[in-house]
Amino acid sequence: MKIAISATAPSLDAEVEPRFGRCQYFVIVDPETMEFEAVDNSNAMAAGGAGIATAQMIANKGVEVVLTGNTGPNAYQTLSAAGVRVISGVVGRIRDAVESYKTGKIQASDQPSVAAHFGMGGGMGMGSGMGMGRGMGMGRGMGMGRGMGMGMGMGTGMASGMPPVAGPAPQTMSREQEIEVLKSQVEMLLQQLRETQRRIGEIEEGK
Repeated sequence: MKIAISATAPSLDAEVEPRFGRCQYFVIVDPETMEFEAVDNSNAMAAGGAGIATAQMIANKGVEVVLTGNTGPNAYQTLSAAGVRVISGVVGRIRDAVESYKTGKIQASDQPSVAAHFGMGGGMGMGSGMGMGRGMGMGRGMGMGRGMGMGMGMGTGMASGMPPVAGPAPQTMSREQEIEVLKSQVEMLLQQLRETQRRIGEIEEGK
């Protein structure tokens, strides 16, 4: 059995990347042996269709289950059509996420967790993004970018390759599902803060 987890780095100790289609890496794990393969996501910088292309790539790897923070409708439908189960709202370390799946603490989703184009943004302001990471997200709140930022929101991107925060949960969600998505977004913010603090420490140490 193979489980694919969207990852911030090619390691079992990396954090689960909140975005599916535009994550930088996937870690494909055998949950029985914990042997893994790290895969670069060549679709992370795609102008469009990243969710579908990424879903097809993962399905072609023979994966049976995907663990991620959020999946849009196109990626979800592509994975489901290929017989791949999708578990959204996953946070924390990849190693811990696999363990939670093995013990049944997290279950497959029956619908996408975010609206289409999550991670590509919806703000119309000309944000002053000074992003230092490799992310191409252009969502509300945290302008991200490569080098000089491509922020389209009101905030100033500072994280190292971290994604923007999602907008309001889709209206088709139940109250309980919306609460779960919002909790996931809070965790994403905390993860973003941790990554920013880590990067500040590296800069201060001259790395």
